[in-house]
Amino acid sequence: MIARGVVRPPGDKSISHRVLMLAALAHGKSEINGILTGDDVKSTARVLRQLGADVSPVRDTGVKVSGAMLRARGARLHCGNSGTTARLILGVLAGLRATATLTGDSSLRRRPMRRVTEPLRQMGAVIKEKGDGLPLTIRGGELRGLTYTSPVASAQVKSAILLAGLTGGVPVTIREPYRSRDHTERLFAHLGLGIHERDGAIRYQPSTASIPSFTISVPGDPSSAAFLVGAALLAQDGELTIENVGVNPTRIGFLIVLERMGAHVHRVNLRDQGGEPVADLIAMPASLTGTHVTADEIPTLVDEVPLLAVLASRARGETVFREVGELRVKESNRLELIAANLRAVGANAEVHGNDLHVEGTAQPPRGTIETAKDHRLTMAFAVLGTVAGAQVKLSERKSVAISYPGFFRDLRRCFG
Repeated sequence: MIARGVVRPPGDKSISHRVLMLAALAHGKSEINGILTGDDVKSTARVLRQLGADVSPVRDTGVKVSGAMLRARGARLHCGNSGTTARLILGVLAGLRATATLTGDSSLRRRPMRRVTEPLRQMGAVIKEKGDGLPLTIRGGELRGLTYTSPVASAQVKSAILLAGLTGGVPVTIREPYRSRDHTERLFAHLGLGIHERDGAIRYQPSTASIPSFTISVPGDPSSAAFLVGAALLAQDGELTIENVGVNPTRIGFLIVLERMGAHVHRVNLRDQGGEPVADLIAMPASLTGTHVTADEIPTLVDEVPLLAVLASRARGETVFREVGELRVKESNRLELIAANLRAVGANAEVHGNDLHVEGTAQPPRGTIETAKDHRLTMAFAVLGTVAGAQVKLSERKSVAISYPGFFRDLRRCFG
């Protein structure tokens, strides 16, 4: 397989959700270019329309949003498969005098929400739920400020609290055990919304000014770019340029791990885009060696663990991922499925507690992959299927529409 050409990944999924929500809360008309057109972002757009915002169709040409006084009177908001939609909208609703019931598809209904609902309750939101998932009903209104130490490093928890502080007009302070992705903080700062970091804590102080409308371009998603990088590393020859990729330090832990494994992915044309650092990546084939991924690195690469595990199965020696139990509550039980699928194609992979161990092999991967309709698993094992002599069959391919609708087209074009 030869790597060749230039490719541009879709817009960043995390940023796309956040800019839609902030545009819906802003005064006036905002324009968002480069937005991800995947199913999860469309779920956020649909929910915001139900709450009264005027959101144009989510298309490659961009999205226009006319902000509104969001409202919900007994609305039933379906969040699809998107945990980001559900958890962040809970934060938005907490500060509104509104009542809504949130639900989602069968996968989303199994995913934990208490990590978000607990701090929102401490702020004064009334939330009724059965167990630790959807559906649940939230009644927002008058909130009180919060100083919160999160037991997990989670950008969704942090963002929900910040959005509740924004809509409720109350100050919040948040501490995390490790630094999670900081897109919400960067967007708040870009829009002049009273946020700063001091003594390792994120602090938001409300003001009486309204949120200004804005025009913004969303950078390419580094999590989507990671799969293209991985395929280039496994190629036999050539070079691939991946344009317009967000290189936020809280998102590119996978590049640091790959460098330890022996890869050389060059970052060129560095620039700023809407408060986010952006670059073009140049990736080429590499001989990889196993490594140790520590617990404090996981928040910066949690979505890339499936891809890194696949690459580890082609590396010399063992790779260990510490404290990745969070993968059990993603779109699937991602942790167990990574190991089971690697074994299904002839690699040696085991889960010990919350740690994942992968031993590399030189044998071509051959077998059937159960993706459980998890887009990250589908793309990771599709990358493994590009290895010379591989015979990897995926149980389905449609799940890539969640985050990278054109993934298989780009994979064929760059590595076909």
